[in-house]
Amino acid sequence: MVSDRPGEAVTLNNLGAAYNSLGERERALTHLTEALQLRRATGDRPGEAITLNEIGVVYHALGEPERALDHYSQALALSRAVSDRATEALTLRGIARVERDRGRLEEARAHIEAALAIIESLRVGVISRDLRASYFASAQQYFDTYIDLLMQMHAQRPAEGYVAAAFQASERARARSLIEALAEARAPIRQGVEPALLEKERALRQRLNARAERQLRLQSAGGAADQMGPLAREIEELVAQLQETETQIRARSPRYAALTRPATLSLAEIQKELLEPDMLLLEYALGAEKSYLWAVTPTSIKSFVLPPRAEIEAAARRVLTLIGERNRQVRFETADERASRIAQADAAYPEAAGALSAMLLGPVAADLGEKRLLIVSDGALHYLPFAALPSPGEDAAMRPPGNMAKEAASSERRAHYVPLVADHEIVNLPSASTLGVLRRELAGRQPAPRTLAVLADPVFDKDDERVREATRGHTQGQTLRARRLPFTRREAAGIASLVPEAERLVALDFEASRARAVDPKLGQYRFVHFATHGFLDSEHPELSGIVLSLVDQRGAEQDGFLRAHDVFNLNLPAEMVTLSGCRTGLGTEVKGEGIIGLTRGFMYAGAARVLVSLWDVSDEASAELMMRLYRGILGKERLRPAAALRAAQLAIWREPRWRAPYYWAAFVLQGEPGAASGGPQATNGSAH
Repeated sequence: MVSDRPGEAVTLNNLGAAYNSLGERERALTHLTEALQLRRATGDRPGEAITLNEIGVVYHALGEPERALDHYSQALALSRAVSDRATEALTLRGIARVERDRGRLEEARAHIEAALAIIESLRVGVISRDLRASYFASAQQYFDTYIDLLMQMHAQRPAEGYVAAAFQASERARARSLIEALAEARAPIRQGVEPALLEKERALRQRLNARAERQLRLQSAGGAADQMGPLAREIEELVAQLQETETQIRARSPRYAALTRPATLSLAEIQKELLEPDMLLLEYALGAEKSYLWAVTPTSIKSFVLPPRAEIEAAARRVLTLIGERNRQVRFETADERASRIAQADAAYPEAAGALSAMLLGPVAADLGEKRLLIVSDGALHYLPFAALPSPGEDAAMRPPGNMAKEAASSERRAHYVPLVADHEIVNLPSASTLGVLRRELAGRQPAPRTLAVLADPVFDKDDERVREATRGHTQGQTLRARRLPFTRREAAGIASLVPEAERLVALDFEASRARAVDPKLGQYRFVHFATHGFLDSEHPELSGIVLSLVDQRGAEQDGFLRAHDVFNLNLPAEMVTLSGCRTGLGTEVKGEGIIGLTRGFMYAGAARVLVSLWDVSDEASAELMMRLYRGILGKERLRPAAALRAAQLAIWREPRWRAPYYWAAFVLQGEPGAASGGPQATNGSAH
């Protein structure tokens, strides 16, 4: 029998932590005490500090603060002696939580701020963008503790500025990797890097795209496990190699070394630089015991305590489930059964959405007015279309939708709920500070010389009628089966008709290709519109993307996938990029970063704002919504994109057949909200 005392200590420590998480404190202490003895016997001082910290956690849970602090103090001294900064930060947080629960709030604040200083210093040392994001996600518990503590101090002493400090802590916890990436985007970080390394990056991207394409085609054909397994492992390895190569490029780039990582904005800076009198910023932070909402105007900040994360997210998932009933497929269901199921979901929606609106918007109902809303979400709220929630208030579900629908009969108005979008433009932000970085990058940028580029109705299948009859029988290969979206052609034609021919690019059929999408000429257009399918890779969000033409005129296969990591390499200084397809706004949610997917890729590429969808949309209703959207932007009214989206959504909502939020609420706008009418323009010098 092999004796591995250090390994045994690690196992005992982990067992103790597991038992503690299950609430079995005495069994946890038994295992942790044995682990501590072993670690002391083997001279494992870093491990000893870790186990002492774990014992402190257990005693805190048992309601024995003095014993908890005793073990935390030993862990802190040891972790500092061996320069284990991560364990030091963890222990400081543990002490802060004990002091908070004892009512010693100033002492708690000093300890959690010391822990956060360590977290920030460790994060700065990580060059890899992906590792930095994942590390920061693991550090969100520190910010949760800090925010809870500051809000507790605010409750006791509301006049001493703690609410502003809590809000700024929330900003520090959000989208930091995106903020830094946006600042990096305008720096030519590849200049001065050896060509061999850049060529390695290019080759890896090419190989990764080819293998990811093969994976999608095999999945479409129901590929066998013996094919899919090795391919998935190869993709995993290529992703790791590409990330490592990108890290090496940053490490060796003189331009990257000279970059200053932008700081998050203070409350005063957000109020002065970002908000206009008709704007209201709503920022949410969901916590295990309490959640918080901050409502910020140019001259004020208010805070509200909301229910715990689990309660809010359960209500949000209920609303999303009801909206999505039209997309749910039930095996062997008849047409009548499907219609009945959808009718029941539609009938249940107003009550469920009203309950969620009361949670999220009820506390701030008196401040909403008809303001433009900037929403910074958290957790499951990233997937929620706020536009579709009923306006809060006890009679919200019954009141008429403002001046925009006075012509409707009062009896009809009372038969339907009134969505939030009836009174508000709504723009989503990863954080308020993200908008600050966007505006700095956009300041003084000249608008693109041409108006509109549309890529729509691509060819997915060699059996498509658009593939020439003469070659149809001679093609080979496994075509990825994707349903054609016939209304995207009508959508493209309707949008293009708003712009003179010399000011537009319309790429349909085979021309709606990946080659066209990555062509630098696309950067000459202020509005770039993709009307096609989106696809989501939850394992590797950088491989999510949109599908363009998968075959050429002869029916031969070609790479038609524009992936998120490809988008990061584009130069697309557009006022708006629209991804008019299914689930184009989804990706992988990383705590503290939000959704990592196509949206941030297009922002990195230069887009001031991105319009994306949250679910599989209706082809026909979406086409109509898009035509109305661009009519508002490019027609006589010259509306801001957010205002045009609001008008388009309301127009679709008023159509009886498209009344349900499923048809009009999927599309959300992220990024620059635009200046108020008559005010200074915030994007590209445009008149929108």
